[in-house]
Amino acid sequence: MQSTSRPASASTRPAVSPHPRPPVHQVNTQTKVLDTTHGRILCIADIRGRLSGLNDLAREANAKAIIHTGDFGFFESNSLERINDRTLRHLTMYSPLIPTAQRTHLLAAENTPAIIRNTVDISLLSEFPLLLSGQIKLQIPVYTVWGACEDVIILEKFRAGTYSIDNLHVLDEATTRCLDVGGVKLRLLGLGGALVPHKMFDNGDGNATIAGGQGTMWTTALQIGELVDTAQRVFDPTETRLLVTHASPGREGVIAQLGLVLKADLTVSAGLHFRYASSYNEFSVQGDFDGFRHKLLVGKEGFDKVWDSVKSQVDTVIDEHQRVLLDKALSVIERIPPAQGQPGAGATIPGEEPAWKNCWNWNLCDAAYGSLVLDVKEGRVSAELKSQGFNYAYRRTATPSTVAPTPNSTTSSLPSNAPTNPPTKGSTPVSSEKQAPPHLAKDSRSAAATPPIAAKEPVKEASTSSQSQAKTNGSPAPTPSDKAEKEKQKKKEKKEKKDRERAEREAKEKEADEQKETSAEPQQPKSGKATPVPDTPTIDAVKASTPDTDRSALKSPTTDSAGARTPTSRRPPRHPWTLFVRLQNPSNEAELKEFFGGASSGVTRVHFPIGIFQGRAQKLAYVEFGDEETMKVGLEKNAQKLGDAPVDVKQATDREERGERGGSRGGPRGRGGRGGFAARGFAAAGLTKGPQRSNGEAHGSGENSGA
Repeated sequence: MQSTSRPASASTRPAVSPHPRPPVHQVNTQTKVLDTTHGRILCIADIRGRLSGLNDLAREANAKAIIHTGDFGFFESNSLERINDRTLRHLTMYSPLIPTAQRTHLLAAENTPAIIRNTVDISLLSEFPLLLSGQIKLQIPVYTVWGACEDVIILEKFRAGTYSIDNLHVLDEATTRCLDVGGVKLRLLGLGGALVPHKMFDNGDGNATIAGGQGTMWTTALQIGELVDTAQRVFDPTETRLLVTHASPGREGVIAQLGLVLKADLTVSAGLHFRYASSYNEFSVQGDFDGFRHKLLVGKEGFDKVWDSVKSQVDTVIDEHQRVLLDKALSVIERIPPAQGQPGAGATIPGEEPAWKNCWNWNLCDAAYGSLVLDVKEGRVSAELKSQGFNYAYRRTATPSTVAPTPNSTTSSLPSNAPTNPPTKGSTPVSSEKQAPPHLAKDSRSAAATPPIAAKEPVKEASTSSQSQAKTNGSPAPTPSDKAEKEKQKKKEKKEKKDRERAEREAKEKEADEQKETSAEPQQPKSGKATPVPDTPTIDAVKASTPDTDRSALKSPTTDSAGARTPTSRRPPRHPWTLFVRLQNPSNEAELKEFFGGASSGVTRVHFPIGIFQGRAQKLAYVEFGDEETMKVGLEKNAQKLGDAPVDVKQATDREERGERGGSRGGPRGRGGRGGFAARGFAAAGLTKGPQRSNGEAHGSGENSGA
């Protein structure tokens, strides 16, 4: 170390401080009586130069004093030239004094550090010059340590007495304060700066034990040693000790060790920048005492690596006073409580470490997001935490397409209107594989769904040679029996596909025949216009959702299981870009495509619904388009003429379709009318509309039907 006033450093500044410290035996301490009955203390972190907000925060909390844990904003106009480019960009990014739009412009990728330096002035980084000049006055006492981003020269001036501000008290390793409030004497001990292990023996541009440079500040080993010396000199068992640090004892084992040596009852820290403040003690977050010891040992190991590399250099330059402080710092590092049940010093088994359960810690979020209030009354210290918290409002707008599925999980959708049957005795769960609907089976009373391969024939035990060919992920290699089963399964699937296609044709023909028998001849309206023939499900729709009209077909295809499954009544959703066309005169697909613009119109399909009466020309059509834009262009064809008659064009909807069906179908109740037994079977199966209710709604699942 270079002189009697500072440790070893790479700094080129003079070794002797121009403002020497008071003699070592003197401790800068004062006792402030706030209120002996009841008082509230506001604890905040990272005000970042918005010093005018201190009075507002104190007023909102009804506080009698403020404790601040670093990044106070100790900068003035001369500080800008000492801040390096990286730190200046960091300060610009997080300064609450810069409007969002201006910050975005300054931090644009094309802006060089020189542009930022020429644009940013002290008014955008800190209001400290206004506080120093008296334009801003603190209404209540403020006790603060310095943080990771401060100007070390300003802190040196406070230590030397050059700067003094009413109600502002800087807590450092040689300065302590005692607050008498609410029946408690609260002793404040402070340690400023970031904990950077490889800089703990470097002062930078600082003098004595304060260290920093280029707009940043950090903690040194001598700073820790002097804080221990100060705490020992003012120790009073009637006081409650509060350790104020910028680094968190929850993350830094060295700071936790310092709390043990100082016998701290409470700690308040910052530096993690969470949106919530943390309240904990070691017993509440560690699984056992060894977990607490492990954190301390990790901190000790990090310090020892640095100390071993610089020990020889430090020993050659250190003086007697610095040796005392260094020894006290090393005593902090060595303060590792013995494991429970193991003998400590003097071969005696020590009791439980008091700090393990009794020391309480708070790590604060930034002042812009929240705060802590210590309410002291009748000797009891209670805590109130306030925070903006995390914003989860965006999840209300999340869509299934943007949500990642849970691994190894499946999703299922249940029919909205289909009744559910209670499970019967001896029923088995439905296989996860998709089964054919009832109407697609050749004979739903006797056809059986294909059982899983594993259920049909147990897999034979693999031989030793096949086991040696297992894949790296643990799944066995396919055996000849597996391949044979797969081939057999493929043949079964082909056969079932042919059966389904045949069943589809039979179901379609049966439906058309029964509709002829049960429906009456529609009457022509007096206006002379042809009554629109309601559309019936297409072949694709029949494939997807039309069940057989046989009452026995309401059950699932017979399998080895005795269970039954209620058929779904929902049909596949309509193509999203479909137009409904009502024609005056018969037309065909080619004419309609030409009407909408030919090959360039975007028409992908023209669909004439299958009418109730076979052989009659259809005058209703559904025209599907490739995208929404081409559909909107086609919608403009409304009321234009095809041949000599205008065409009614509108976007197809399920409600419109229900209106068309409800207006054209009907008949007397009985065997051939709406109330017939067969018709009720159709309605239950989702093929036709049920009888109209008094309020105009249809019974059954026909309400959800689509073309």
